[in-house]
Formats: sequence, structure tokens, C-alpha cells
Amino acid sequence: MCGIFGYVRKEACSQKLLDECTDDLMARGPDGRGTRQWDWLGDKQRHIGLGHRRLAIFDLSDAGSQPMAGEDGLSIVFNGEVFNWPELRRELEAAGREFKTRTDTEVVLAAYAEWGLACVDRFNGMWALAIYDPQGVG
Repeated sequence: MCGIFGYVRKEACSQKLLDECTDDLMARGPDGRGTRQWDWLGDKQRHIGLGHRRLAIFDLSDAGSQPMAGEDGLSIVFNGEVFNWPELRRELEAAGREFKTRTDTEVVLAAYAEWGLACVDRFNGMWALAIYDPQGVG
């Protein structure tokens, strides 16, 4: 299983600290790592960051790297598996969504973009996630 972490705080973290946090999770995911930070909703007094260690399962390409960016500025770190992701993907494709990877992570992010927080009611599996939504939905 992958390793994920996140923070919300008044001061932005240094890249060195983010790298150290990510490296502490190396046993959770030897196949890649990534971090990303934002000013939360443009508020210079609050910052948000996400980090990820990847254990590649479905799509072994770099296209499945995280934090994964989606439309409208959304980003996700995800751990686990949504067992019904192929069915959800087909439903989302029928609604006009396009996919670049063969990962359940991309399906989860598209589901959030399509259905908002109610998307979790559709997930069958074991998972943890954090989504950065610049619109502040939720």
C-alpha cells in the first residue's frame, strides 16, 4: 500500500521537510514519490501540502504518479484500492470524462470532480485519500 501525508498550517514547509516526510514513508511505496504545496485559497496565512510514496499496481507508468492533478486545479493523494473502479470509470466516461491512466486514483479524482463528496458513497474498497480542491468544496 502507498503512503500519504498532508498538512495545513500557517507556515509553508520547506521542500527539505516535505522530502524528509516522504522519505519516512519509503517502506510504504518504493515505486515513486511526490509532493506539492499551495497557498490555501490564496490565503498567505495558511498553506496546504500533500505528499505520496507510490506502490504501483495497475498502471506502472509515471502517468500514475501522485500527487495527481485533475481538472479545475484538483489534486489527490490516494492509498488503497477502490474495487469497483472499472465500473465507475465506464460511468464517468459515459458522462464525458476522459482518462489518461489505468489507475483507480484517476477514477477517484474524476468521481470527486463529477459528484463531489458524495462520490465516496459509490466506492467499494479499502482506501484513504486527501484531495486539494481550490474551490474549497466540502
